[in-house]
Amino acid sequence: MFPEYRELITKLKTTDRHFSHLFDKHNQLDAKILRMEDHKEPGTPEEIETLKKEKLLLKDQIYAVLKKASAA
Repeated sequence: MFPEYRELITKLKTTDRHFSHLFDKHNQLDAKILRMEDHKEPGTPEEIETLKKEKLLLKDQIYAVLKKASAA
């Protein structure tokens, strides 16, 4: 996710608690969605769709933090 910001992501994960939380939550959701899609964890298509929307919202928030931090 966002390879052009790889160095900044690494820095922010250790220096910005809010960013770190967003990033971790995104990764947790991604893993949960994959487990549900692989039928390793129960989940209806509607639940998966809801989680995907939540994950996308987190990705948008992560991108906003990256844009702001890279402009500073």
